[in-house]
Amino acid sequence: MDYKKEELKEHFTDFLIDRGSEWVADNMDDLHHHAFNEDYYIIGTGKAIEWLGSKTFEVIEHIKDYENDNFGEVTTDFSSPEKIVNMYAYIIGEEVVNEWKDKREAI
Repeated sequence: MDYKKEELKEHFTDFLIDRGSEWVADNMDDLHHHAFNEDYYIIGTGKAIEWLGSKTFEVIEHIKDYENDNFGEVTTDFSSPEKIVNMYAYIIGEEVVNEWKDKREAI
């Protein structure tokens, strides 16, 4: 699923710029955690509902598949739009970081 992936790529690019190349090099193994798990991507129920738009149910399905595949169970609270958005950002953020690392290694 690529919903809002470009936006999340921009978030990651901004994160890298803010941290600086030395910090990035020192924290390469934990970039995903720092960029997509230390802070909420979206704060506020209204903002989260707006961000999800008409893709809420597709996002929920994507989260369910990811959590079942990786953890054997679903733990995200789907009654909270904030938690849905932030878990989705975490999942897509993992793809974004891995793609960025793969491009770096190819150079």
